Amino acid sequence: MLLDLSLFFFSSLFFFFLTAGQFLIAKHQLNEFQSLIPPSAAKTKAKGDASKVNSTFPASNPPPPRAITNIVMMGMGEPLLNYRSVVKALSIISDPTGLNLNQRRITLSTSGVAPGIDRLAKAANVPRLAISLHAVRDELRDQIVPINRTYPLSVLMDAVRRYPTHNRRITFEYVMLKDVNDSENDARELVRLLHGIDCLVNLIPFNPWPGAIYESSSNNAIHRFAAVLTKAGELTGKGDRAWLKCTIRWPRGRDIGAACGQLAVKKLEEDIKAKQSGADPIPFLQPPSSSSTGSAPGPDSKSKTCAASS
Repeated sequence: MLLDLSLFFFSSLFFFFLTAGQFLIAKHQLNEFQSLIPPSAAKTKAKGDASKVNSTFPASNPPPPRAITNIVMMGMGEPLLNYRSVVKALSIISDPTGLNLNQRRITLSTSGVAPGIDRLAKAANVPRLAISLHAVRDELRDQIVPINRTYPLSVLMDAVRRYPTHNRRITFEYVMLKDVNDSENDARELVRLLHGIDCLVNLIPFNPWPGAIYESSSNNAIHRFAAVLTKAGELTGKGDRAWLKCTIRWPRGRDIGAACGQLAVKKLEEDIKAKQSGADPIPFLQPPSSSSTGSAPGPDSKSKTCAASS
């Protein structure tokens, strides 16, 4: 028991420092700490850096300034199952001596951990919320987002409606699967499910890989689906602002197997081959054992469909 608690503590601490450190390193590399440097020191530093810049870029064409403007916390793990570390990271990102980002520019994506959403709503730094939805019926969502078996749509949507938005849209990510969840009837059901929530629906074409059991919806099917959502938002919106907005996230790198989710699958396949050949793959990238079937959802409980596309 003591060993388990120690492992949990140190893994959470490692994640916290890793996440916060990555953001701070990125800000340093993008030269975003200039506001914290005294003017006299900044001038001295600028003179010292001039030779480095001029050796790469012509004086008439300096590199454009870059800044970290938005952050999304998401991935193949579930942020709300690592709540304490995530909240610490949010605090550093929002702090003036950290990235100093407004809460409106920080989004946390969850596969639907309803109690975690309620807990996050009471945090000191409340980010924008994104939900990996992907289905409008429990029987389908149970398959492609397994955590739905623990927190079904009715429980999830109640938690979403309780979440403080402060005039910020809640995002719903919806991966488009051919002949699975992409019909116009599905779109109309989605409108009914989201009714009363000021939201953005982000339609995501599925990124396939060899052996995948799903296919991406056709462009025509995606546009028809989007048209239903857009029309519904305009018809019932108040004033000039539609209550439901729809966007399509077109994939990049799919043709070379480098789109979201595809690289993770490649790595998993490499680890399986390494295990079969007797080598030791990275432990946390090994496929789940059969003994884990039916267990409570863990940090990687987000569905592979969601991970492949979001």
